[in-house]
Amino acid sequence: MKRREFIKTSGLLAAGAAATGSGILSGCSSSDRRFNFNKLGKGEGLKLTFQPYELQLRHTFTVSSYSRKTTPGVQVQIGYEGFTGYGEASMPPYLGQTVESVCTFLSRVDMGQFKDPFRLEEILAYVDSLSPGDNAAKAAIDIALHDLVGKLMGQPWWRIWGLNPSTAPDTTFTIGIDTPDVVRKKTRECADSFNILKVKVGLDNDKEMISTIREITDLPLAVDANQGWTDRELALDEIFWLKENGVVMVEQPMAKERVDDNAWITERSPLPIFADESIQRLADIPSVKGVYHGINIKLMKCTGMREGWKMVNYARAEGMKVMVGCMTETSCAVSAAAQLSPAVDFCDLDGNLLITNDLFRGMEVVDGHIVLPDRPGIGLELL
Repeated sequence: MKRREFIKTSGLLAAGAAATGSGILSGCSSSDRRFNFNKLGKGEGLKLTFQPYELQLRHTFTVSSYSRKTTPGVQVQIGYEGFTGYGEASMPPYLGQTVESVCTFLSRVDMGQFKDPFRLEEILAYVDSLSPGDNAAKAAIDIALHDLVGKLMGQPWWRIWGLNPSTAPDTTFTIGIDTPDVVRKKTRECADSFNILKVKVGLDNDKEMISTIREITDLPLAVDANQGWTDRELALDEIFWLKENGVVMVEQPMAKERVDDNAWITERSPLPIFADESIQRLADIPSVKGVYHGINIKLMKCTGMREGWKMVNYARAEGMKVMVGCMTETSCAVSAAAQLSPAVDFCDLDGNLLITNDLFRGMEVVDGHIVLPDRPGIGLELL
């Protein structure tokens, strides 16, 4: 579906809402129903609606374990007293979730039982209790609910949390694994607009990737091996080489199951090592403390802003570094994650910049700097 079609038909949302009287819409393939975001009922409970939306990538995206040209997603709205909060679920392959599974989960959520959207803890605890997984679906509800409450308060979440938007670190821009010619092209496209780049590594062409980028720019680099390295001694040797070539941090060097090997690398590494695939939720932090220097928080993994904020504070209390990242997402989910950015050490918030069919205007990148809008909620405007 194209962006304009989404906006024009933005409710195409499932049959079955009337079945429970609770505002639940299920079934993600209906094309004969319309829902007007701006005409929500008053004096009613919260109204949840949702619809699939496939993200189109500007370039084929390759990491150490797969390549893709699109990312499946589901757009979510929660309405209350004439206000609408927007949320999003994005499902890259390794999360193990699908549009069907997200829609099935969302169909089970009875938001209509709640009359007060400010009861965030109660509402989101209920949502979390419905299954042991479905984290991206839960994140979509969490983001929409935070957006709604922020709009009702008339304040952005960075201000509600007491953060200073000018302290947000620069965001990286990601260059996926590719041939030297494509890597040169991608680097030329972004080098003048960012202050730090992120490079996917983990195959047998890592040094070629870095050397190719170094032909174009001397910007600082972050690297993400996505569990691709298999020999810890070779990995450590490469990290020393990477440091000599202007790399400033490393994500997930080896498979998450290889705890001892990752800890061995972290103990000896001249660069900070961050957990990515090794951590999803708040309860995982104790298991990665001492194994990595820091954690990468992604809303699609941790169930959203509520838990992401708790993870920032818990990790800080444990003396760990923190970064906030994203999947391939529209400006909806990226802007939600960006509300955390003033509280972290590194940001990788470029998912909306990798697609051609964004639905929103929200967090922006100006000369490599994250610019958080002073609009309420998560700061979105519909395009």
